[in-house]
Amino acid sequence: MLKRAEVTARGLAVRLQFLEARRPDDFDRAFSEMTRGRAGALTVLTSIMLFDERRRLVDLAAKNRLPAVYPWREAVDAGGLMAYGANLNDLYRRAATYVDKILKGAKPADLPVEQPTKFELVINLKTAKALGLTIPPSLLGRADEVIQ
Repeated sequence: MLKRAEVTARGLAVRLQFLEARRPDDFDRAFSEMTRGRAGALTVLTSIMLFDERRRLVDLAAKNRLPAVYPWREAVDAGGLMAYGANLNDLYRRAATYVDKILKGAKPADLPVEQPTKFELVINLKTAKALGLTIPPSLLGRADEVIQ
């Protein structure tokens, strides 16, 4: 994922700064490094730990006035700016069909591996306003949900 991000960033003439946070204790250090590196925005990658700590990430991004994009709509519900990623409720429903098949005797190794098929874009206009950002109408028109 990081290699693809680097290739895409080069094509857009954007400089990326990768910061690792293995534990919630690493967040303050990571945000300090972002400030020192003059980060213009934050993209949060998918991680159970980061999902569990989404409220703190949202609060730190707001405190540091960093526009942030998250992979889960739950971060936008918590006050984050924007999310684009797989719809978790759809993934849970699809996982339930696998459980059903296994309970009915299917061998897990015989079941196909599936990729997410339902993605959503959620934008929080209240957060955008607090950051002094104007979201282009073309992006708002593509959003699955806009939080006022």
